[in-house]
Amino acid sequence: MASKKSVDTQGKVIKLVMESFGRCHMRFLLLLSFTVAATLLYAPQSESAESRKATFAGGCFWCMEPPFDALAGVISVSAGYTGGKKENPTYKEVSAGGTGHAEAVEIIYDPAVISYQKLLDTFWHNIDPIAVNRQFCDSGNQYRSAVFYHSEEQARLARDSKTALERSRRFNEPVATEITPAARFYQAEDYHQKYYKKNPLRYKYYRNGCGRDKRLKELWGEKAGH
Repeated sequence: MASKKSVDTQGKVIKLVMESFGRCHMRFLLLLSFTVAATLLYAPQSESAESRKATFAGGCFWCMEPPFDALAGVISVSAGYTGGKKENPTYKEVSAGGTGHAEAVEIIYDPAVISYQKLLDTFWHNIDPIAVNRQFCDSGNQYRSAVFYHSEEQARLARDSKTALERSRRFNEPVATEITPAARFYQAEDYHQKYYKKNPLRYKYYRNGCGRDKRLKELWGEKAGH
């Protein structure tokens, strides 16, 4: 028969084991709750809430970043080159012509906040849609205007908007802007990114000297981009 001291000792051991089990059980529950919360927080969002991509060419990419940067729902705007076949082109190569690439901007946006139609509207009012292989003072195929679509929905909306513009008879000449599938986008050199912020005086001097705002006003009146 066990002594009273032995029984007391066994009782203490059992109590410690139970308390330890209780603490471990609580830790497990807390860890589980944190895991579930983190899973819900960082789980991939549904397609309707995913960020999407839009790519436009409208001449000098320095001037195409500001209008899109100003829009709510636009996550980022990058200057770069697309539409050609040369891999990893440089600014010097693209601006000289012959690469097939156009200066362009790639936009990441939240479709739950801003529609692709709104991006198209901003695009049209910041370009000269009747200029062929040029935009304002910059000439050459590398300065053509184009919509590079990433889905059939974007292609349909782009074509519809171009057709609506042509039917409006706003211009005497046909709309020259290309509607074409998106190709690989090559980000331009760092010094080109957000040039209008890094070099505001040089940017304004170039934009004014190129006659961009004057021409946009002629084309679009009060709806002209800036």
